[in-house]
Amino acid sequence: MIKLSKHTADEMGGRNILMSFIEDALAAPDRVSADPTDPSLSRSYKAIVAFGNRVLRVVHRRDGADIFVVTAHWDRGAKR
Repeated sequence: MIKLSKHTADEMGGRNILMSFIEDALAAPDRVSADPTDPSLSRSYKAIVAFGNRVLRVVHRRDGADIFVVTAHWDRGAKR
């Protein structure tokens, strides 16, 4: 199960991020990297075709059997 932080849930609408975009980024990321500031977090990147191939960055961590999403936003500097 994917759990969203309050911040993520509150910001999704204003950032035009659908839950399906987050699910795609977590299920089949184009790239995954460690978060440079917190070793418990990972960053998953996914070009979202339905949104003009903009790259979504999802910062997350394992929470037991679940995935906890700390934040999700469009990454303007990500390479496609």
